[in-house]
Amino acid sequence: MNSASDNDSQSDAKGYLTFWLGEEYYGIDILTVQEIITYSQVTAIANMPPYIKGVMNLRGVVIPIVDMRLKFQLEDVRYHDMTVVIILNIGERIVGIVVDSVADVVAIDANDIQPAPDFAGALDTKYIQGLASQSELMLILIHIQKLMTSRDMALFEQLDSDASLVHDNQ
Repeated sequence: MNSASDNDSQSDAKGYLTFWLGEEYYGIDILTVQEIITYSQVTAIANMPPYIKGVMNLRGVVIPIVDMRLKFQLEDVRYHDMTVVIILNIGERIVGIVVDSVADVVAIDANDIQPAPDFAGALDTKYIQGLASQSELMLILIHIQKLMTSRDMALFEQLDSDASLVHDNQ
């Protein structure tokens, strides 16, 4: 028979989709993931920050695409056959993020998540939910809603209107 505390500890586990960017291992809340697709060419939109690659048409829905390597200011963006786009549902918005490869879905207990260390301003940690050990790897848990700032969301709104103009003129 399970005690109340056993039930509480079971409910503290949360699912994360894990992925790679270079040598770093990241995780995002699985409940934000809509699907994972193979990377294909996107339509660039002028006057966007470099990390917004453009838009992709996914079954009639225009989706803004964010390159996570560029968003995190990592160098050497190379696309290869393992590069994928994770389609996320963030609030009322569908957004795609480009990552090097998807690893797995893991369950992590809230008690196993450690706060991100203070990097003395060298790294913006406000979007890092915490760190967790997985096997011999350190998993960086991303708070995707904080990563996609209100400025990003405003840019996505602009992308929607720009993309509809492009679509209407074709």
